[in-house]
Amino acid sequence: MNAASRAKSIVIDPLVAWARIEQEGDDPALLLSRYVAVLALIPAVFGFIGTSLIGTVVPGVGTLRTPVFDGLFGAIFGYVMTCGTVLLLALLIDLVAPLFGGRRDFESAFRLAAYSFTPVWLVGVFLVLPGLRFLVLLGFYGAYVLWRGLPQLMKSPERRSQIFVALIVAVAFAFTYLAAAAQRAVFGTPGL
Repeated sequence: MNAASRAKSIVIDPLVAWARIEQEGDDPALLLSRYVAVLALIPAVFGFIGTSLIGTVVPGVGTLRTPVFDGLFGAIFGYVMTCGTVLLLALLIDLVAPLFGGRRDFESAFRLAAYSFTPVWLVGVFLVLPGLRFLVLLGFYGAYVLWRGLPQLMKSPERRSQIFVALIVAVAFAFTYLAAAAQRAVFGTPGL
């Protein structure tokens, strides 16, 4: 599996990508090491560059930069928390799938969580310039990607998928927000 071509296909045409993903049946460990670990580097690296090397211009004060040491460890913390968030979301999806008429299947739940985070990781390039940070909102496209893949991978009825997706997106947002708040509190760097 090529991470770049898979990310491109999941963003451009999620329906076709989900059909292909369903047929492939990637192993979660392989998916974690060759896809999640690679794409989760995007917000970590660009966030580090934006906060520690470029900095933020504050009128009347100058350019504020996070110390390199704090920025580096903040990026590592954010990277690990992102990978952990994908794993926790997969566990949640697998656990609650029967409540929404779906089937329990951890491998499918992990694929769903990992590939649905693709837009969130890709918009991490906008962390390089503080003025572009607002563009990370484009990562909410991942909710659409999740909505398109949920019925296919978890065999959840289409009519119940919207509530299921809303729950997963709310939990993902909460996990991401808590991780970013912890990163800011401990290292002084903004998280994704």
